[in-house]
Amino acid sequence: MAIRSPSLVELHAFLGVARSGSFRKAAEALHVTQAAVSRAVLRLEEELGVEVLERSGAGVTLTAAGAELRRRIEKPLAALEQAALHVRRDAERMRLRLSVVTSLGNLWLMPRLEDFRSRHPGIEIEFRPYQREEDFLREDVDLWIVLKRKPRQQWPRQIAAEYLVGRDIVAVCTPQRARAIRGREQLVRQPLLYHSQFPENWTLWAEAAGVALPAHRRGTGFDLVINLMEAARAGMGVAVVQKCMVDADLEAGRLVVPVPGSASTGRGYYLCRRRALGAHPAAQAFSDWVRAQAAVSEPASPAGRRARG
Repeated sequence: MAIRSPSLVELHAFLGVARSGSFRKAAEALHVTQAAVSRAVLRLEEELGVEVLERSGAGVTLTAAGAELRRRIEKPLAALEQAALHVRRDAERMRLRLSVVTSLGNLWLMPRLEDFRSRHPGIEIEFRPYQREEDFLREDVDLWIVLKRKPRQQWPRQIAAEYLVGRDIVAVCTPQRARAIRGREQLVRQPLLYHSQFPENWTLWAEAAGVALPAHRRGTGFDLVINLMEAARAGMGVAVVQKCMVDADLEAGRLVVPVPGSASTGRGYYLCRRRALGAHPAAQAFSDWVRAQAAVSEPASPAGRRARG
């Protein structure tokens, strides 16, 4: 069938002028030039063979044909706009914008992410920069995975936070160094590697293990978990670190736990989302998947995963 209707550009230009009574105001509303609106209306009149606007020094008014045209096209054009907006929003809901603390992202999330992609090939993930002091006011992020830095830290009211992993810490070292460690007392006499932002972790581990730390212990602090792990792999000493960070190293045998036991820091990594996010299929699919991954990573602490604190 031959297309007899004018283009949407021409119809939108006409409606803009009809509603505002001005070519200039229509151009501003449509974010185009006034000349572009004028040309579009002229093309419309040429295609229809009638004048739809009456131009005068006092302004612009509708002719009888123009009034009839507006009556017939206004609602259908609005319906087209809503349909386009709905489809665009559906596409947006299949895109997930994610901000993840760097260390957890590299050591825990990335090795698992291919599993999510294979299960949800239609969801596109975009990683956004992680901010250490996150205020959750950013509009460019749908979900965050952030570190709860203090056991009694409170989340903003507009944020729903759910514990995932990272509350428990363990002591790890290379298999070669572990052969020389016979119990907790020998372990704490080793060079003790720690995260410089959380130097109290060794005290927490020692209290849970029921052993006293040496008064003048040897050790090295690192400001990044990744560097702490590299030092442990290099045999520099025994590191105390969140167990979730060393899952891959323990499985591969690069590191071992020389003395059984763990300690809770009361902190950990939390999945956060705005309460006002609304329906978002991609965010829901990722949330369900990452919870399942956390349950596998920390099977012994289901109660902790349900915590919202």
